[in-house]
Amino acid sequence: MKCLSIVLLCFLLFSCDETESKVGQKTTVEVDAKYDAGEVIQGEIINAKFTITNTGDYPLIIASANPSCSCTVPSFTDEPIAPGETGEILAQVTTEKAAGVINKTVTLVANTETPLAPLVITAVVKRK
Repeated sequence: MKCLSIVLLCFLLFSCDETESKVGQKTTVEVDAKYDAGEVIQGEIINAKFTITNTGDYPLIIASANPSCSCTVPSFTDEPIAPGETGEILAQVTTEKAAGVINKTVTLVANTETPLAPLVITAVVKRK
């Protein structure tokens, strides 16, 4: 029984070391964080596209994309983005209840060395 406990303890220790090294890998990115949709008619859907490039040495993993309001729906790849590769973050903004100048944001949570600035979608919504 004592031998089995030692074997299990060694297995857990070595398993944890591998997991910790993968989780702690930080990378760097380039992204144009602003999308200007210009003038849109109230009720139009804005389809914003942001290109993100992994400029670091480790795969970029986007954990979540959090919108500033329910009228903004982001989507992104759940696959890691390899070093030197690019990916896309898409955001649909519904303008049905908007009027005038709008600024909507999507905040990414990823394994980057510095926190990412929010992605910003701007537009001027004209009434129907």
